[in-house]
Amino acid sequence: MTAVVEPQGGGLPFTSGDAAVSLRGVSKTYGLAKALDDISFEMIRGKVHALLGGNGCGKSTLIKILAGVVTADPGGRIGIGDDDFEPASMTPEHARDLGLRFVHQDLGVFTDLTVAENMAIGAGFPTGPMGNIHWKQVDRNTRDLLDRYNIRADPGTVLHDLRPADRTMVAIARALQDAQDDQPMVLVLDEPTAWLPAGEVNQLLDRIRSLREHGHTVMLVTHRLTEALETADNVTILRDGHHVETRHVEGLDEGSLARLIVGRSVEVGRSAPSDPAQEGAPPVLQVEHLSGGPIEDVSFSVRAGEIVGLAGLLGSGRTEILDMLSGSMERTRGTVRLLDREVAFKHPADAINAGIAHLPEDRLNQASFPDLSITDNFTAPSLKRFFRPPTIRRNEERAAMSAAISGPLEIKASGPDALMWTLSGGNQQKVVVGRWLATAPKLLLLDEPSQGVDVGARQQIHGMIRQSAADGMAVLVVTSDFEELAQLAQRVLVLGQGRITNELTGGEITPDRCYELAGSIGRSDG
Repeated sequence: MTAVVEPQGGGLPFTSGDAAVSLRGVSKTYGLAKALDDISFEMIRGKVHALLGGNGCGKSTLIKILAGVVTADPGGRIGIGDDDFEPASMTPEHARDLGLRFVHQDLGVFTDLTVAENMAIGAGFPTGPMGNIHWKQVDRNTRDLLDRYNIRADPGTVLHDLRPADRTMVAIARALQDAQDDQPMVLVLDEPTAWLPAGEVNQLLDRIRSLREHGHTVMLVTHRLTEALETADNVTILRDGHHVETRHVEGLDEGSLARLIVGRSVEVGRSAPSDPAQEGAPPVLQVEHLSGGPIEDVSFSVRAGEIVGLAGLLGSGRTEILDMLSGSMERTRGTVRLLDREVAFKHPADAINAGIAHLPEDRLNQASFPDLSITDNFTAPSLKRFFRPPTIRRNEERAAMSAAISGPLEIKASGPDALMWTLSGGNQQKVVVGRWLATAPKLLLLDEPSQGVDVGARQQIHGMIRQSAADGMAVLVVTSDFEELAQLAQRVLVLGQGRITNELTGGEITPDRCYELAGSIGRSDG
């Protein structure tokens, strides 16, 4: 007879005999800080289990403990399937032997290699009698995996030619390629949809759900509450390193999930943007016949106090527009006027000096310095503010960072000297967003401003963007999340085939309408 375990924090009971993974009293301490404190819950065999929580709640630490990358504190235990519990400290090799598989946000694939080569790198290349690679066997093995997981690709396809959702599925199939029918795996997916265009998210989620048919158990880590509700069978919520609740998703909605994650009521639907810019407000940005890269002849303007969104599918040129405006990419044609003065920036520093702030999509490589302190990251664009010849006033810098930590963004960090890489992804994002808002630019260019942040932090970032617009800043925002456009923008320009094809205002701006217009353009050109 199997024991019944009542999840901490309430919810419906799970039967321990059905558990694929059981955690008991798992903790992790860094110095004086508890990243995880006595975490206990179960994941049921053959189900999708969402792991949710705000930035810095301990999700990443828990995943690293399961993967054997981080050593848990003594006393915690982990049980896999029907095996006995063992100490919650393992090596990566032992985690693999136990049937735990991981696909991280960056996927770890090689985009310049073929699908078959990527699969073989994960499993090892079969060789013939003379030690040469048995390419026909590699091809057969890959075709079997592509068929098993319904991936639309050929073994010889170079990975960067695949749609993003299919690239993710290749990474998933590679992780599961040694699974036997009688030995299903436990697959941990860390934000698998974070970088997908909106139109491909549902396709990937459908395939994740189908993994249950193969008997696999899936831990789905996501900040998108709708994904958890539509994909997962069960959910575990962490907050500040503590276990809040484990339960079935039945009976939950976005509002109740948000309350559990944040610990207070949070508005998760469409929220009214700040008041529309006055008709008489001067245009801060005027773009005429802009061309470059995939962009052909784009014209638009953004007024003071206005938040304008750019909606388009992957490859539509939305990011390239921001890059050309910020001096990160050379334009081939067109004029750009900033406060009625024509500008042509050769370098991003020129744009910054002119009053343009640009938050690029690639935070890791283009927007932060992981090995420097969060203070150095926060003050990088505004060092002149703290320079008193012949030195920089470090105390003033640290004070500005301390104010940001305790301010509206509520950045979770040990202090102003914490290294950037030690923060969770969402808190890194808040540092980067906050530093540009602190410069009070005339024009703010945002590319995926809330990527990787939880529902509470997203609301905080949106509030600061709206307040900046209310203070007279012009904002141009790009996001693959059309729900975010509906929450933020007063006007949305739809991109397709290198041009602006539609404009939405007010109540016309809905996620479905944005995707309908952007998606129809994507289909028309194949």
